[in-house]
Amino acid sequence: MIRLTVNGAPAEVAADPGTPLLDVLRGELGLVGTRFGCGVGLCGACFVLLDGVVTAACDTPLSAAEGRSVVTVEGLAPGDELHAVQRAVLEEQAGQCAYCLSGIMVSAAALLARDPRPDEEAVVAALDRNLCRCGVQRRVVRAVLKAAE
Repeated sequence: MIRLTVNGAPAEVAADPGTPLLDVLRGELGLVGTRFGCGVGLCGACFVLLDGVVTAACDTPLSAAEGRSVVTVEGLAPGDELHAVQRAVLEEQAGQCAYCLSGIMVSAAALLARDPRPDEEAVVAALDRNLCRCGVQRRVVRAVLKAAE
């Protein structure tokens, strides 16, 4: 049994310790906001916060999360509230297909946690590991800057 905290709640998972964290989040815990993209941690679709650090859940084994805190896009804000980044993405209509947005919002939330007033260059750098094939990067950057206001 692997114990961890997911979105602020304790969780116990009976899975092989080598199972990708992404598979546990989606399959065992029903948190489907985190997406499978490349499977090797390069596209950002699967990004979560592991003890506050942006981490690719697709190539992180469950054992690496034991005793630690995992925050998914669903857990960025308490209850039915939206995180400032989630709200700004909606207001700015920053998504197109939205496949990448959960990872982008996790990366952006981590940036705002460490730098509440980032400039455009800092936002672009923080989102550099997030691949968006639809080309909405400018809208996303604008949304993150709005969330920082």
